[in-house]
Amino acid sequence: MTDFHRIKRLPPYVFEQVNRIKAAARNAGADIIDLGMGNPDLAAPKHVIDKLVETAGKPRTDRYSASKGIAGLRRAQAGYYERRFGVKLNPDTQVIATLGSKEGFANMAQAITAPGDVVLVPNPSYPIHAFGFLMAGGVIRSVPAEPTAEMFRALERSVIHSIPKPIALVTCYPANPTAYTASLDFYRDLVAFAKKHELILLSDLAYAEVYFDENDPPPSVLQVPGAMDVTVEFTSLSKTFSMAGWRMGFAVGNERLLAALARVKSYLDYGAFTPIQVAATAALNGPDDCIREMRETYRKRRDALVDSFSKAGWDFPAPQASMFAWVRIPEPFREMGSLEFSKLLVEKASVAVAPGIGFGEHGDEYVRIALVENEQRIRQAARNVRRFLETAEKTLHNVVPLAARG
Repeated sequence: MTDFHRIKRLPPYVFEQVNRIKAAARNAGADIIDLGMGNPDLAAPKHVIDKLVETAGKPRTDRYSASKGIAGLRRAQAGYYERRFGVKLNPDTQVIATLGSKEGFANMAQAITAPGDVVLVPNPSYPIHAFGFLMAGGVIRSVPAEPTAEMFRALERSVIHSIPKPIALVTCYPANPTAYTASLDFYRDLVAFAKKHELILLSDLAYAEVYFDENDPPPSVLQVPGAMDVTVEFTSLSKTFSMAGWRMGFAVGNERLLAALARVKSYLDYGAFTPIQVAATAALNGPDDCIREMRETYRKRRDALVDSFSKAGWDFPAPQASMFAWVRIPEPFREMGSLEFSKLLVEKASVAVAPGIGFGEHGDEYVRIALVENEQRIRQAARNVRRFLETAEKTLHNVVPLAARG
């Protein structure tokens, strides 16, 4: 019963190993400060919840909904793109509501992938970017995640040496887990590359509104002239409005690609519960002061994280966007890898983080720290880590091999 073809293509879910240790520690009475999962702890906006309550219970809203989203919601998403990015979308043909961006991404992979198709995916990257295609029968070729000239050199090599030729390229900026950001100039080069090599461009823009420089908001690749010819972009209300559990996202862009996604979805679901779609419409059409408050909360948490962990002896750069810090494991622990280090942090410091190996083999010297606890708890986590780092060489030398300090 364990030999199912698609299940065999998936690696062990490394985050679950940390979760088990975390649960055991909590059962033993430990106060675990969980900075592992990017699960927003902020409340959804009141006007959005009010609209959900107002709509729920009306008989018509209990019926099947529309697989690609109700018309008002698709119009609201098109309105958001025009206000935020200056991009005009036809809500009937260029916008699809999805059950979160993750579902949309996975079903797009199902729609466009034939067995053996090669897809270029950043490494490290959010797991669904690779495994959506693996489950669809595709083959992954890794490229660097950082938006630099080296990424383009790797892309060129991948196109030249891949047989068959790649069909698609995945991007994610602001990036999960690395928090890298991309400029519009980078996107111009990316669109030109995709067109030159006849690649589909799939952009994950879930963290579009989580940024810390008000003068430099992350762009959309669809702002590039001609990008619509080859691109589908995925967004989400999960982080923007702290609606992660509501499972509401969007795919926008090329009509032909979205028609394929709509066809797949029509066989699989009837869309989100209508009151959720109505409330999501209210979120997109409503005031944006809640978005600014969300950004300010994460900015304060980021500043507290960088300040307190630096004082604890773990220096890392301040992320410019996303709700994550992507940090290299302290040198004495680097050889043990991110999974064992993450387990150690739970056991010895009562702090949970996400092991970098869960995002690809090139992430194994890193861990991802999520800004999902308040500033006080973040500083408490730093104090725990400081005690752990100060005593580790004396207390752990018989337990795990520690590299000698330079």
